[in-house]
Amino acid sequence: MIEKDFDIAFIADLALREKQVQQNYRPVIAVHKWFARRPGTLFRGLLLSEFLSNTPLREAFYQSINFSGLHVADPFMGGGTPMLEANRTGCDVTGFDINPMAYWVVKQEIEHLDLAAYTEAAADLRASLEAKIGHLYRTKCMICGSEKADVKYFLWIKHLNCKTCGKQIDLFQKYLIATDARHPKNVFVCPVCGDLTESEDRKNPGPCRHCQADLRYEGPAKRGHCKCDHCGTDNRFPAPETGPLGHRVFAMEYYCRACKPSHTGRFFKKPDAKDIENIKDAENRWKAITPQFVPDDSIPSGDETNRLHRWGYRYYREMFNPRQLLGLELSSQLIARMPNERVRNALATNLSDLLRYQNMLCRYDTKVLKSLDIFSVHGFPVGLMQCESNFLGIVEPGRTLCVGSGGWANIIEKFKKAKAYCDHPFEVQVVGRKKKIIPIEKEWIGDRFNGTGCDDIRRVDISCRDAAAADLPDNSLDAVFTDPPYFGNVQYAELMDFCYVWLKKLVGQTSSAFSAPSTRNAEELTGNVDMGRDFTHFTHGLSTVFQRMAKALKNGSPLVFTYHHNKLEAYYPVAVGILDAGLVCSASLPCPGEMGGSIHINGTGSSIIDTVFVCRSTGTMQRKWLADSPREVAQIVQADLIYLKAGHVKPTPGDIRCIIFGHLVRLAIWSLRSGWEKDKPVASRIAKVGAWLLHFGRLVEIEQFIETVCDTTKDEVSLFAVNERIEKYGTDHDEIPF
Repeated sequence: MIEKDFDIAFIADLALREKQVQQNYRPVIAVHKWFARRPGTLFRGLLLSEFLSNTPLREAFYQSINFSGLHVADPFMGGGTPMLEANRTGCDVTGFDINPMAYWVVKQEIEHLDLAAYTEAAADLRASLEAKIGHLYRTKCMICGSEKADVKYFLWIKHLNCKTCGKQIDLFQKYLIATDARHPKNVFVCPVCGDLTESEDRKNPGPCRHCQADLRYEGPAKRGHCKCDHCGTDNRFPAPETGPLGHRVFAMEYYCRACKPSHTGRFFKKPDAKDIENIKDAENRWKAITPQFVPDDSIPSGDETNRLHRWGYRYYREMFNPRQLLGLELSSQLIARMPNERVRNALATNLSDLLRYQNMLCRYDTKVLKSLDIFSVHGFPVGLMQCESNFLGIVEPGRTLCVGSGGWANIIEKFKKAKAYCDHPFEVQVVGRKKKIIPIEKEWIGDRFNGTGCDDIRRVDISCRDAAAADLPDNSLDAVFTDPPYFGNVQYAELMDFCYVWLKKLVGQTSSAFSAPSTRNAEELTGNVDMGRDFTHFTHGLSTVFQRMAKALKNGSPLVFTYHHNKLEAYYPVAVGILDAGLVCSASLPCPGEMGGSIHINGTGSSIIDTVFVCRSTGTMQRKWLADSPREVAQIVQADLIYLKAGHVKPTPGDIRCIIFGHLVRLAIWSLRSGWEKDKPVASRIAKVGAWLLHFGRLVEIEQFIETVCDTTKDEVSLFAVNERIEKYGTDHDEIPF
């Protein structure tokens, strides 16, 4: 059972490593972008802990497992991690998600694909595109003069016309386009002539090497204001009533195969006449065709999409330039004609994933020197300097490693690795400072195994619908493993509509999941002011799903889910849902679930630690996990912190806070389970949980018994309860039945 056999330190170590480079540990996630994927190592550890006996988790983790005959469900599939891990170990799987993009992503991850047929079709697609538009991504090398150099990135700057003199104003926030972190020198664009100059001094870059004008770090655009260099008028931006701001290409990073062996650093240039001619060529070709697959959908109002409206965007197609639209339309036409349905769907999925790099909201990372896709933060960030990636992608002859990011070659290569992993999964074992790939023979992900007959078919039942209305037989599930929405977190539907409006043009005729105009659904369980989804809605929805899953579970089988939030109030719905379902939380376990360096959480003080809630209708609670005071909770948390430290995790104050919240909610459920009235109004049930937690003790009362000392010189974290020796309550086998 998880409560006894889950190894916190072992799984925490693996999960933390996985989240740093998740595509290396679980390549299957590269099938398509999804948000906040939890570590596959965590759910593998949970599955093995629950269903495998007599073998320590550290040994079983690297062995081939077959849980054939067990039935596992996930009511909130999202990116599909619990489903994939259960399917990989031979379980029958049933999954639900109200978002059609989540359903489609999991479908593409888990369905068997003839990889050879896909590889051939993908190569044909890219070759056809090369013949049609490849020349639009060539440029002249500034060193050797070759006109066959590949453009990696086009850098564009937003501009407006001065309201007084009518002159065009480039909205530079800064004139630095590349730092000396991955290039020998800093690269500046001249504010006068627009040419590029390299400088060793970032703060005092000196004169432009072309016109001798003084180079500047700071640009004129600040906080929605920009002063006109011609007449001095202060212009404000954006102006949504006039539509999206225009763009001007001002710099390029390119790649010259001939010069690269002898060249140090990257290749930068100001666009020449031929580069501008290519842009005009793309614009004219785009105007001359009648698109079949470019969506004409308007952008609905929403908590995230209203930011687009403030910048004048009204239609999704306005977020792309003509060259991108031309490439996407031609790609769609080629994909639509492919006869093999699964290959066609795979390439349609690739195009959907490609969109996040092929749009005019991508930014150029001036330090790392690469394109940041539109979803590098979980929103729609509208910058002033945008990055257009090479549409085809750049591949060295005879190699599979791509140069740059964001093109068809990149997406195809990642997808091939993802599907190859499905046929031959592996684990990464770290021994000392070395990583070792451990093939897990006889395990595989899919509805059937590659190259075998009908005997190797697994039950995979996934659907695009609300799990609250799921038609599951009572007492039919051996476990539920899931990662539910966290109140007020990522607006999945608003973001995924960006891909959905394109994908439904390609697959909407063959998939009923794409019948709706949008992925947005009134029953989605995320807080959303624009759609009127509040705390009560979230609590009711979570409770309804938990109740339905509890009815479908066999007696004593677990409902296991991950959760974290920075505010204790966001955990109230968890307690209400578990209590309404007639379950008891028999364990709350910590495990890394995020990467601290992720752009959307880096520097925010947010926790990377999830609480894993293990809930059952009947079972036992370990007495050492019960507490009657803040001091005793601190002791339980202390034990968790020691386990995490053993797994090379350095808990932050935010992490410790979330671990405390998990234990408090578990204790609230334990104390309130007797006499719980699930038919009371939702607000009343929420208030009851809140009142118990308030009476038990505030966060600060628990934190005062925990002190964290970080020794950065020794790369260690010392954790201890203040003025108290850590003691366990009871023994490891002292349990209370429920």
